[in-house]
Amino acid sequence: MPSEREKMLAGEMYDPLDAELVAARMRARDLCQDLNATRQRDEQARRAILVELFGTGGDSVWMQPPFWCDYGANIHLGQRVFFNFHCVVLDVCPVRIGDFSQFGPAVQLLTATHPMNAALRRQEEYGKPIEIGSDVWVGGGAIVCPGVTIGSRSVIGAGSVVTRDMPEDTFCAGNPCRPIRPIAE
Repeated sequence: MPSEREKMLAGEMYDPLDAELVAARMRARDLCQDLNATRQRDEQARRAILVELFGTGGDSVWMQPPFWCDYGANIHLGQRVFFNFHCVVLDVCPVRIGDFSQFGPAVQLLTATHPMNAALRRQEEYGKPIEIGSDVWVGGGAIVCPGVTIGSRSVIGAGSVVTRDMPEDTFCAGNPCRPIRPIAE
């Protein structure tokens, strides 16, 4: 029988009140609180927290606190990913971000989702992974919904709500977000 954590990571329905998951969220929230309490000049303390928080990539991420996530361990970053102020990552499923991608202020990456059936919502939830390629820029206030893939070198306009996959090398914007034009400089 799979554990609740295994079901969660597989995108299956799981019990978020499982003791192991509650402890893992508490760990991440404590680390986020510690990170958010650091000063800009506390570079070594920030780096140590980021390495402990993220599954991979904490050694080179550029982070402007405050930052919040559910588990942290399910976030896998390429080289030199940048998060601006007030970003949130709900990582009940894996979040994979390629090298040199950048996130403006208040971006939300949300893998968590819930059943439409109210009775089921009281007991279980599930998630869908998010994949973001390399050299992606996500503008401030954008929301990336569960199960979305964003292709490398694309730009997501500020305030967009990304509900479906977006192609490589494309400027995409809107609510819902849609491809606007190829990027050709």
